[in-house]
Amino acid sequence: MRRGRLISLEGGEGVGKSTQLAALAEALRGRGISVVVTREPGGSQGAEAIRKLLLEGDDTRWNPRAEALLFAAARSDHIETTIKPALGRGEWVLSDRFLDSSLAYQGEAGGLGIDAVRDLHRFGSLDFLPDRTLVLQLAEDEAGARARVRDGHAGDRIGSRPPSYHAAVDAGFRVLAAREPDRVRLVDASGSPATVTARLLYALGDLIG
Repeated sequence: MRRGRLISLEGGEGVGKSTQLAALAEALRGRGISVVVTREPGGSQGAEAIRKLLLEGDDTRWNPRAEALLFAAARSDHIETTIKPALGRGEWVLSDRFLDSSLAYQGEAGGLGIDAVRDLHRFGSLDFLPDRTLVLQLAEDEAGARARVRDGHAGDRIGSRPPSYHAAVDAGFRVLAAREPDRVRLVDASGSPATVTARLLYALGDLIG
């Protein structure tokens, strides 16, 4: 049996990850691929418990280092409990966020440094990486408008941070794509949902074929 593939879908707030995750899963299933859809933080019983700790409360609940450690702990459980067993069954795993969100959010925007957060992942998850990371990119004003429609004026404790923080997140994703162009691909999220899905499938073409 061929090992499955881990594909992570990334991006800032309001870029359409949830919509595209569902559409991409449907498109892959239409090609005869068995797909497991999951999310971070979360995706396993232990990681879902940590998710509540991370996303609820006010923005001062955790200092940046504690926040990064919680994400790393949740990811370690997610990988061992959900992702690796699915890959071993030959299934593809689509994850709504994964390591690169921690690198962009806590590492770049949070000021801890991308390399420091990657070191946590090396310890907690033995540097287990997606086969492909697709980062949805959208102009800041359009992404902000979409996020406001989705959440109203109050998001979770991370999503509700100021525009300067989210601009730094976007910059972090671009740094990651420049560092690892074979793994991390930037995908234009403008246009119709069907058009964006087609772009995502194109970015996975070498893995699907």
